[in-house]
Order: sequence, then C-alpha cells, then structure tokens
Amino acid sequence: MTPHPKIIFFDIDETLYINRGKKYVPESAKTALKLLKQKGIITAIATGRTIPIIPPKIVELIEECGIDMIVSLNGQYVEYQGKALAAFPLDNALVAHVSGCLTAHGIAHILAAREGLFAIAENHYLHDALNALGIRYQSDPAACGKYATYQMLAFYPAAQDAEVAALLPPSLQTIRWHASGVDILDAAGSKARGIAAVLDKLDISLADSMAFGDGLNDVAMIKAVGFGVAMGNAAPELKAVADYVCPSIDEDGIYRGLVDLGVIEAA
Repeated sequence: MTPHPKIIFFDIDETLYINRGKKYVPESAKTALKLLKQKGIITAIATGRTIPIIPPKIVELIEECGIDMIVSLNGQYVEYQGKALAAFPLDNALVAHVSGCLTAHGIAHILAAREGLFAIAENHYLHDALNALGIRYQSDPAACGKYATYQMLAFYPAAQDAEVAALLPPSLQTIRWHASGVDILDAAGSKARGIAAVLDKLDISLADSMAFGDGLNDVAMIKAVGFGVAMGNAAPELKAVADYVCPSIDEDGIYRGLVDLGVIEAA
C-alpha cells in the first residue's frame, strides 16, 4: 500500500545525519525535507538525544527546512513550535534510588533532562560512548533532584547487562545504543509514546503517520506508525519490523525512499 502521510518522523544519527568522518546531512535529505514541506506534510525529529545536544548541523537543518516538531529523549519530552507539547518525567525518588545503586556498583551514569546531560559518575565506558558520537555533557555528581529527569544513560559493556538489570526495578527498561552505553527509561517509554502524544494533540490518525530510523531505539516507533521505514544501514532487528527498507543514509536513502514510495516526486 502506498503511504500518504500527513506527518513523518526522522531519527537523527545515521538516519538524517552521518555521525562519522566529516559528520554531515546529505544534500538529498535536505531536498526531500523541503519537498515534504511544500506538500504540506509535517516533518519532525524523533531522537534519543535531548534538545541541547542535537548536533549543530541538525539545528541548521531544522531552521532551513522548517522543522518545528522535536520528539526528544526517546519520546519522553516533545516540543512543538518551541513550546512543550508532552512530557513524561521519571519520579525523582526513583531516579535517586537508581543512581545510588549504580554508584554503589561502580556504574557510570548520566541524568538526561531538557536542560542537558549531567554526569553523576564517569569512567572510560562513558567517555568511549559519548566521544564516539560527539555528545556533550556536564559533570554534576549532585544533579539528582535539580532537574526533571526523563531518562538515564548508563555505561557498561554487554557482559554486565544481567548485573545491571538486577539493580533496576521492573518499571524501567534498558535499550543499548553503543557497545559501552545504554538508555534507562520508563518501561512504557519509547519514541512511540511521544509520537502517540503528538498525533493526539494534532488530531492526526496513526494511519497518516510515517517514520524513518536505523537503531534499536527506533523499533517501537517503526512498529507503531502507519508506515515504518528502516534505513539500508539499519540494525537487522529494525529491518525485520519495517514496512519498507530504503537505501542507506550515504546512498541518499531518505530521498530515494520517499520518491520510490511516491510520497514526493523526483526533483
């Protein structure tokens, strides 16, 4: 079935933005976003990042292409036209408890707030993961309680997955995004949760929504929207649940996918 979306959500890293080497947004992706805007289709960012650490080139893209919706922190905080549209913060007492457990077991971790990322405890796993993606953070061991926390980031290898899982209450889940890093968020939290809030507020049906992604934190989003597209460079688990697999990001994937699906016409 050919999709006819009213809104399309795009992941950032390795979907819209090549976060390696020269680190850039393909010109074809910019063309695609502008063509969508011309057709009256809403374009939105859907990212695991918090808004202050969105890469500068994506900030430029947002301004250049008129993107005014950001689903951030894996769907836990949404802004539309610069104002909060939906927010799902974690309980402060829960954050403090989990932070204490992680600290006691020597697990480096960060609190993710609208204001930025705040490191409670650091180690080489944290530095490896964040440096790999150029993610900025502040060191603040006393950050608990200062900000509304929407998720946590913890840093440890997969060999410690079971150890850390045993420390977390069942109300939380982990999603690995790097060999050394995971997101810790509400068990009901995902980009799909934020997208559902967006569709409800804008009175858009699920069938009229579409999304592009590449990582494991995109699985819920791709499964939830009316038409889910996995990048050619996506994780196998994401490709398995997508409605369509477009070419990879460095092969003009977004533009070619949208043209092939008939959502936009070739420029």
